[in-house]
Amino acid sequence: MVLESRYDRYQFSDYFKTDLPEHWVEKRLGYLAKEERAAFVDGPFGSDLKTSDYIDDGVPLIQLNNIRDSKHLMQNMKFVTEDKKQQLIRHLAIPGDVVIAKMAEPVARAAAVGNNYSEYVIVADCVKMTANLDLVDLRYLVWAINSDYVRINAELVSTGTTRIRVNLGELKKLKIPYPTYVEQQTIANFLDHETAKIDTLIEKQQQLIKLLKEKRQAVISNAVTKGLNPNAPMRDSGVEWLGEVPEHWEVKRLKDVLIEPVKNGLFKKKDQFGSGSLLINVSDLYTDDHFISLEALDRVITSAEERKVYKVECGDIFFVRSSLKLEGIGRSACFLEDHEDVVFECHIVNAKPNKLLMSSKYLTRYLNSIYVSQEFVSRSKTTTMTTIDQGNLTTINVVIPPKEEQVQVDNYLDQQLEKLDLAEHLSQDSIKLLTERRTALISAAVTGKIDVRNWQCPEPILSNKETNKEVAA
Repeated sequence: MVLESRYDRYQFSDYFKTDLPEHWVEKRLGYLAKEERAAFVDGPFGSDLKTSDYIDDGVPLIQLNNIRDSKHLMQNMKFVTEDKKQQLIRHLAIPGDVVIAKMAEPVARAAAVGNNYSEYVIVADCVKMTANLDLVDLRYLVWAINSDYVRINAELVSTGTTRIRVNLGELKKLKIPYPTYVEQQTIANFLDHETAKIDTLIEKQQQLIKLLKEKRQAVISNAVTKGLNPNAPMRDSGVEWLGEVPEHWEVKRLKDVLIEPVKNGLFKKKDQFGSGSLLINVSDLYTDDHFISLEALDRVITSAEERKVYKVECGDIFFVRSSLKLEGIGRSACFLEDHEDVVFECHIVNAKPNKLLMSSKYLTRYLNSIYVSQEFVSRSKTTTMTTIDQGNLTTINVVIPPKEEQVQVDNYLDQQLEKLDLAEHLSQDSIKLLTERRTALISAAVTGKIDVRNWQCPEPILSNKETNKEVAA
């Protein structure tokens, strides 16, 4: 088996701190670039390319988010005009070039420029390298740069604390393991084929997670709007977007099931955070299960009066009233902890359910169901941000089963969602293991830990020279 094959003789590399096949050498990236003035350049200075230059169509940019997992991704694309491109002609990249990220995560990740467009402009934190294809196989070059051994050396020469950065000069001096050209091609073919299989498995797990999330939403929405008895007599709720509900359920407005009017929280400056009362803020509402975690809360300095006015009690529900994302509007989460000193901030809305009438857990799940979420969005307004006012929040229709039936639904959903959560965690674990396997395979191949010289691909793969000829044609 190829993964068990090894070269006959190895020698230790002081640079990579590992063994390489004895006949391999090491080459700097600068040496492997074409001997042209703009063959190894970074992006323009910030003042030369601003976000105000971005348009919806035109000449595409290559940004940090477009370089991931050895691929040039066409996601969150930004463009500039032809005139702006002409001003930045030195920073042009074309299919067959290599783009390298100067900033983490991770630093020095690389990709071959795709052929979706004939030319691109790189941004400030990217580097463009035009490789000398007489010296190095393009695909091998990308795999080698993305290996752990090269990344570690890139990190060693990087600067910064919160986000590390490697400069152009250090990238040029960065080395890769350098086998013969024929071996480079074989290693590239091997990694193209083997990582594609791993990527397919990862994609399947990602699709499964997506389906599990959809099923989770459907299970919740059905239980909180139709109940658990499929044979229960139904009636028209009188609410178009809600449809039919069990005959014995009531329908009221949200404000009619609260013990007091909803209200916004307190405003605090940055220098008041870090100690004092526990604080619920907007980010705490974005949990998968819609229940706020006590351990995740920040702290803020408060007065006795603030602790009284903005006191959070077990069972309180909080709403997002403004969001950059449409789907965030009206999102809610419930606080189910017992704690004496918790307050909430001004960008969220607090609602206190009547516990004799409503289960807070049931109501939270209902308010985050598909039907209610869509209705909140329809009631929102969008300017620079999407917002929903308190009137549109509190007049949303709420279904009210008998309290004991709400508890039954709560218990049922606890059990069902636990099963779905377990399945999702297993898929996430599989993705983690597959990703680790992918990383290890790349590093093993580009350092010769496995000998793939006799590996045969089931389907023919074009060399980079042939690929570039096709692109040029």
